[in-house]
Formats: sequence, structure tokens, C-alpha cells
Amino acid sequence: MKPTSVLLLLPAAASCVLAQTAPQPSSDREWRQAELRDPADTYTFTRFTLVGKFRSPPPGAAADRPALRLDCIPAAGSHRAKFLAADLLVGTALKIVYVEPEEIRGTNYFPKIAVRYHTDGSGEKVRNWEAGTDRIPTAKPSDKSSATIPRDALKRLLRAHSVVITVDDEHGSPVEMQFDIPDPMAVEAACNVK
Repeated sequence: MKPTSVLLLLPAAASCVLAQTAPQPSSDREWRQAELRDPADTYTFTRFTLVGKFRSPPPGAAADRPALRLDCIPAAGSHRAKFLAADLLVGTALKIVYVEPEEIRGTNYFPKIAVRYHTDGSGEKVRNWEAGTDRIPTAKPSDKSSATIPRDALKRLLRAHSVVITVDDEHGSPVEMQFDIPDPMAVEAACNVK
């Protein structure tokens, strides 16, 4: 009778070992989600973050990796979900180009980040995105380390499986990043960006 009980325990022990050695899914390929409050403490919003990787890292790159960050107010009750902002966080000072507005009123120029991106092997798109508001700690106050992703570009990025984005650092050297986009259903629903 004892050999029978040992044989019954052996398959259970083997399955525990197999369960422990099975590879865990990579957290780089999922949207991380956090509930936050605005600085004035008037509303709660959800922050989605997707970490990417540098294909050509900036010189002296920090340990941080690039990330896509979306801030949204999810639907509550009868209200619709509200998209607040989407940012490309690079972590190094980016080259600012000044773009002349379509309608000139004075001598104003807009600070932009020149962005080149392509999705799933499609043709490259070249756009000027708004300079972001995140700053790197050691940079001069005027240096920007992020770019604001326009809503139309965000929709294209979310529909893709893989996205390659290239921007120039403050010295004009290209910084190439890749993001593997997981299932966007939760993000699209929470941010109303379908």
C-alpha cells in the first residue's frame, strides 16, 4: 500500500516543480496600470505605461528605458471615458525644433520634437510632436526628455504589434526605440481612443 501512495505523490511533486520552472510572461509586454490623483487633488485618473527598449541607445544612456505613458479618466457611471494625454518618455534631452505656425501673429514659433515612426513594417511617417513636460533631473531647465503623442498617432500605435520610433537627442544623434504593443482593448476602453 505504501508504494501506491508514493506513486500518487510523485506526479503531484513533479507538477509542482514544472509549475515553478515554467517561464513567466515578460512584464515589458504588458500595460502597467496605476490609479493616481491630479496635482490639485480634484479627480482620479488611470495611468497606463508600456516599457520599450532602445535599438540605438543615446550616448551615456541611463538605466531607464523608453516608455509610452497614457493618462485617462475611465468611464464611471454614465460618464464617458476621457483621454487626457499620451507621452513618449525617452529619458535623455531631445532636440527641439522651432516650427513656424500656419498663421503668423507676431514672431511666435512652436517648440516641437521631430519624430519618425513606423508600425508593423509600414512606411515611415515623419511628424512634429509637441515637446513634453517631463524633464530629466540633470538637464538644464529648457531641455525636454519627452514628446506628447497626438491622438491620431496614438490610435495608429495602439493598432500595431510592433512600433519603431526615432527621435534626435540634443546633439542631433538619432535615438531609436522599439515597443511591442500588447492587446490594447483595456487601454482603448479606458481612454476612449478607438
